[in-house]
Amino acid sequence: MEVQQQITKVTTTYSSSTWSTGLFDCSSDMNTCCCGLWCLPCLQCQTVSDFGWCFCMPLLDCCLAVSCCLRSKMRERYNIEGSGIKDFFTMLCCYPCAWCQMSREIKTRG
Repeated sequence: MEVQQQITKVTTTYSSSTWSTGLFDCSSDMNTCCCGLWCLPCLQCQTVSDFGWCFCMPLLDCCLAVSCCLRSKMRERYNIEGSGIKDFFTMLCCYPCAWCQMSREIKTRG
């Protein structure tokens, strides 16, 4: 008796031009939000590493340059609408929440 296995691969594509989660959508991933709250540098290093950058880049983030650059590159890679000015003010006003959102985006689309 011969048994055949069938493997089905499900791929989710995001064609929308918005972030997959909101800026304050912590309830969608409590682990990420807790990490962002209690150890933001760890979350930052993990996020840039998952994105393909050197994990120590956030440690050089004076004046939001690395954060804004990552957010911009992430928008470009995932075809998310926005602008450099909006990225800057998002990072300026909601720094930990923006990092949590970027981390969730990589988890969702990565």
